[in-house]
Amino acid sequence: MGQNASFATAAGRRPVPMENRRLRAGSPITPLEFEELDDEQLARLVPKAYREFFPGKDFCNDGCFYLHDGRAWSLFKGDFLDD
Repeated sequence: MGQNASFATAAGRRPVPMENRRLRAGSPITPLEFEELDDEQLARLVPKAYREFFPGKDFCNDGCFYLHDGRAWSLFKGDFLDD
């Protein structure tokens, strides 16, 4: 693997190359992964209940987007910002 390979880690596990990682709703990502993923891949990280509010990558440059009730979902945290 080259120096620029992206890795996802889980507690107590070996790093997994991002290319081999399955994107699951609620999985946190790094800013580098955010840049590498497209809108469809990023949407899969959002739970189905909130997916309709995902505005697309171009409208959540900070890795967050807001729901209708004012709460913010963070792709970097894989959860709401306030939780």
